[in-house]
Amino acid sequence: MGDVMRWVIRIFLGLLLLIAIGLGAVWAFLSDPVIPQEVLLRKYGGGASKFLPLPDGAVAHYRDQGNAQGPALVLLHGNVASLHTWEPWVQLLGDEYRIISVDLPAHGLTGPTPSGDYATAGMTGFVDSFTREIGLTRFVLGGSSMGGGIALTFARDHGARLRGLILVDSAGIALPEMKPPPGLFILQTPVLRDIYRIFPRRPTFKAGLEMTYTDKSLVTPDLIDRYWELNSGPGMRDATIARFSAPWEQLVAEAKAIEASLPSLTTPTLILWGADDKLVPVRAGEILRDKIKGARLIVYPAVGHVPQEEAAEASARDVRAFLQALPGDQ
Repeated sequence: MGDVMRWVIRIFLGLLLLIAIGLGAVWAFLSDPVIPQEVLLRKYGGGASKFLPLPDGAVAHYRDQGNAQGPALVLLHGNVASLHTWEPWVQLLGDEYRIISVDLPAHGLTGPTPSGDYATAGMTGFVDSFTREIGLTRFVLGGSSMGGGIALTFARDHGARLRGLILVDSAGIALPEMKPPPGLFILQTPVLRDIYRIFPRRPTFKAGLEMTYTDKSLVTPDLIDRYWELNSGPGMRDATIARFSAPWEQLVAEAKAIEASLPSLTTPTLILWGADDKLVPVRAGEILRDKIKGARLIVYPAVGHVPQEEAAEASARDVRAFLQALPGDQ
């Protein structure tokens, strides 16, 4: 009986080992790999891309395009996006304006930074350092979504450096009806956070982009790949977790602090919004318009969260009119 029992145990353990190996193989097949930085650089870092070491050790990926002698327009992308979102404006406004787009920390090819400071204040400091390093004194600053919240904070803290402010479906307003996104709970829960590090995420990016764009034809396989791949570089998952480590209540408090500062802003401001934005409702744009003295709000019908892409020609035309009306100081 003893020998039989030993054989039963061996067979049982062998089956467990085979099951574990099988599950591991399936998980390895399904899970997202970390994409080497050199692969990302080859695919997304060519053409007009430049890389600038900053005093804190970060290396900013940026593009300086358009009319080199024209007034400077610096553009900040939204959450999990990259400088590529501004390429339509580069094509439409580059004849007259110098257009500088940059990947923010923990995004695009800038990627994780040595400081690991991805809060709004840290991002604002990055923009201040970057613009000084490339020699800008006064410029127009634009931001989409998260980038808009950073642009608002920059205007509050460094308003003397700005000629104008452009907010596109901007963060920075804490509407009572806004609730924590499901992803925040996942990234703040230890076990779920560990699963996130290896979970296949391309379908998640596809679903998120389909919510972002009203015109679903713009959600192409190439667009999905770009979001997925640029967020799969070395250290990007941990950086994303770090970015979302703050409690929802703290994020709301930061938004309320930004909102409280709006009446004191003196920078000429243009606000652009997609009427069908499912992520940040038009009501937020109306509050920005009402609280920033002299601000103008333009709403584009049948457009979602990224008017710079979905309504490229109309939004670029409105931006050009705004820039042309600014005082001549460059």
